[in-house]
Amino acid sequence: MVQYTLAQSPEIILTVPGKDSAKARDKAMDQLMELMDAGKLPTELEEGFSPQQLIEVKETTLDSASGEDAITQAVQVLSNLATLKLKVQESRSEALEIRKAVDVLFSDQSVTEEEITRLKEGFKVLKSFAQANLRYLEARAKAEQARQVLDQALKSPEKE
Repeated sequence: MVQYTLAQSPEIILTVPGKDSAKARDKAMDQLMELMDAGKLPTELEEGFSPQQLIEVKETTLDSASGEDAITQAVQVLSNLATLKLKVQESRSEALEIRKAVDVLFSDQSVTEEEITRLKEGFKVLKSFAQANLRYLEARAKAEQARQVLDQALKSPEKE
């Protein structure tokens, strides 16, 4: 796709498939004529306007800046993953013990009020662990892409 504009009306963008060529400029001129015929062109063009007077609109890409942003974001994603992994590991054993204790609620065994109180307090730990584990699993999936971004950035240019 190639885009053209006019010096007299830079807000007008004419988009044509293909690359900048005489044929593409002719197609853009056809679009311009349609706009003029429909009265949608905000300026009056002087006689003799030609396709060569069309100005090609080029995308200003900041590849290096966007690449650096991608690297920064990838590092942040991996740092978040590391933090979540630590949090999950720290609370896993306690959460699994509490999870085993939950089974007593489904049995016919009698329980003391203290056991129920301990269980209720343990539910907070269990909830915290389960939420952290879910966030960790989601972060791990996102981190795969971050790892690929870093791997790509760390590749050394191959010598030919």
